[in-house]
Amino acid sequence: MSAGYSGTPLPKKLGITGDAVFTVLHAPSGFEATLGDVGEAVRQQHLALPVDVVVTFHTTRAALVAEWPKLTAAAEPDGAIWVCWPKKTSGVASEITEDVLRAELLRTGWVDNKVCAVDDTWSALRFVQRKEHRRGSKRR
Repeated sequence: MSAGYSGTPLPKKLGITGDAVFTVLHAPSGFEATLGDVGEAVRQQHLALPVDVVVTFHTTRAALVAEWPKLTAAAEPDGAIWVCWPKKTSGVASEITEDVLRAELLRTGWVDNKVCAVDDTWSALRFVQRKEHRRGSKRR
């Protein structure tokens, strides 16, 4: 299933391809259908070590900040954490915006490098470790 305007399947946008290991946290109802076919990728039902891609949904700053250390600890050194928040036009109450994400998360040694339209309600910003902080790679 495609999301946004690009026509690119959502798993590909999120880097959930090949044999990637991923987890999705706090997903809204219906996200499984939105995500669609993930091919050979392996989904962990709970946050466990290590994962290539974390997709997490948040509407409050405090919850995101509290969970961030767990997310970064679980991510592969070259992995990605997608933080999803409701678009302003969605009508979903939220404290999260791109500016809030950057203000809270850039100081943790992670940088944003991609934005994605998940669906009509949710946007996502991808965070990765700064290159100089990446060490080691892949469990495989």
